[in-house]
Amino acid sequence: MSSGTSLTHIGASGEAHMVDVGEKAETVRTAVAEGFVSMRPETLRTILEGNAKKGDVLGTARIAGIMAAKKTHELIPLCHPLLLTKVSVDIEPEHALPGLKVTALARVTGKTGVEMEALTAASVACLTIYDMAKAVDRAMSISGIRLVEKTGGKSGDYKAGD
Repeated sequence: MSSGTSLTHIGASGEAHMVDVGEKAETVRTAVAEGFVSMRPETLRTILEGNAKKGDVLGTARIAGIMAAKKTHELIPLCHPLLLTKVSVDIEPEHALPGLKVTALARVTGKTGVEMEALTAASVACLTIYDMAKAVDRAMSISGIRLVEKTGGKSGDYKAGD
């Protein structure tokens, strides 16, 4: 394997280790991730009208996603704890699914990227939507969790589809 395609968290003998980022430059790094929760049309309507029995599904999912981004280093082995400067979670109806599209943004000025924080925020927001609406629709599904774009750092920018 060339150095550009080797796994950074695996040593020569196959042991896991946390990457040393001490010599890296601090740069502004941003990542955007997305995910989708598909559901019955009546479930989407219930959520959008604010009639879910557990309360404000969208507001709770936003908060859960933000909290999850802040705890990523506790959830994902070998992730560095980061001093995030911004986390946002946007949730939009996707009537064609039908369902909801979750978009999470994470930003830091630091020595390592925030892709895992954005992905964790999107994932947990989707899980929260499922949890809060499962009483009316256990057939909901979560899909499409992916990195949409990232900026900053030595590896440069990335945009899905490029």
